[in-house]
Amino acid sequence: MSVRLASTLLLVALLAGCQSAPPPRTTGEDLASFALTLRGTQYRYGGATRGGFDCSGLVFYAHRQFGLEVPRTAREQSKRAERVKPRKLKPGDLVFFSIDSWRVNHVGIYIGDGRFVHAPGRGKPVTVDSLDDEFYDDAFESAGRFWKEASR
Repeated sequence: MSVRLASTLLLVALLAGCQSAPPPRTTGEDLASFALTLRGTQYRYGGATRGGFDCSGLVFYAHRQFGLEVPRTAREQSKRAERVKPRKLKPGDLVFFSIDSWRVNHVGIYIGDGRFVHAPGRGKPVTVDSLDDEFYDDAFESAGRFWKEASR
C-alpha cells in the first residue's frame, strides 16, 4: 500500500471518529419547555425569530430548535401533523383553532394541564392561555404532533 493511500485511509478513519452522535430524541416535554422560554416575545406578523413571532412562526421556530421540520403556516401544520385526540394531548402537541374563519388559522403548543403557549396576535406577546377559556374552546378544531414518542 502506498504511503499516500495509507495516509488518506488514516485521515478518513480519524475524521469518522470525530462525527458527533445523533441528537437525542426530542420529546414533547422538550418542546413545551422550550416554548415556555419564549413567553414575552413580541408578536410580529410573519415572524419566526426571537425578534418576533406569529403563531405558526412560533411553532416553526420551536420545532426547528430540535431538528424537526414543520410547515410554516398553521393551516399546513394542521394538515401535515399526526392527528391526536384531544383527550390524549401531551405536552409538545399542537392545538389548532379556527378563529373567525371556517378553516384553521391559529396554532399553539400544548404544555399540559389544559394550557398552551401561543402568539395570540398584534400587540400581544407570546403567552400562555387555557383551552378551557370560552374563546379558545369555541374555536378549537383539532390537535396534532410532529415529535415522535419513544418506543416502549
